[in-house]
Amino acid sequence: MSEILSQPSLTVSPSTLKMNYSIMVEQLQEYSHPAVNSWSKRCVDIVGALIGLVITFLVAIPIAIAMSICDRGPLFYSQTRCGLYGKTFRIWKFRSMIVGADKLKHLVKNEAKGHIFKAVNDPRITPLGRFLRHTSLDELPQFWNVLKGEMSLVGTRPPTVDEVANYQPHHWERLRVKPGITGEWQVNGRSQITDFEKIVQMDLDYQRKWSILYDLVLILKTIGVVFSKKGAY
Repeated sequence: MSEILSQPSLTVSPSTLKMNYSIMVEQLQEYSHPAVNSWSKRCVDIVGALIGLVITFLVAIPIAIAMSICDRGPLFYSQTRCGLYGKTFRIWKFRSMIVGADKLKHLVKNEAKGHIFKAVNDPRITPLGRFLRHTSLDELPQFWNVLKGEMSLVGTRPPTVDEVANYQPHHWERLRVKPGITGEWQVNGRSQITDFEKIVQMDLDYQRKWSILYDLVLILKTIGVVFSKKGAY
């Protein structure tokens, strides 16, 4: 913990609109977080991912049937996201929006503050997709990303490329750890938190408090939050 608390702030000027990607990545890697190279965390991720993929396979069948009846689009949705140190990867989900939803994003009003997109009544979400989101079932395919090592069970939510393009230096600090299926802000408000700066602060709090035991606590809390549907929409 002392290592994280003593890390210097990133030195690129906040007034820079187009930040130098290589400089930011170099600074992040110079002060890497202990979680990045933790074998214990990786073992927990692998075990959790294997269990999660079994569950994903079981629920994929009824979801595919329902989707073929209601929507007739593809079962899965993938999108380029930024992970550890800003490295891009393709995140996987059960599709919850209409086909081609990304191209219609500019037509939906962003109700969040800062570099994150949220809309409570997003018209692009299908009726089945709203159920999948409300129950968090749409997130299950991300266990594949965890098994591949692109994500962790616990971390920060992976931002989109266009969000990262507008990051200030202190925002980049949330990318010192692998992105996670769950994390600090997911168990403390989920979709009800619409202020990006608050999310960043929660992500940095997680980095300061990180331990294997704390990861397990957040995983257990996530299970409770999912079943209670608290903070979901």
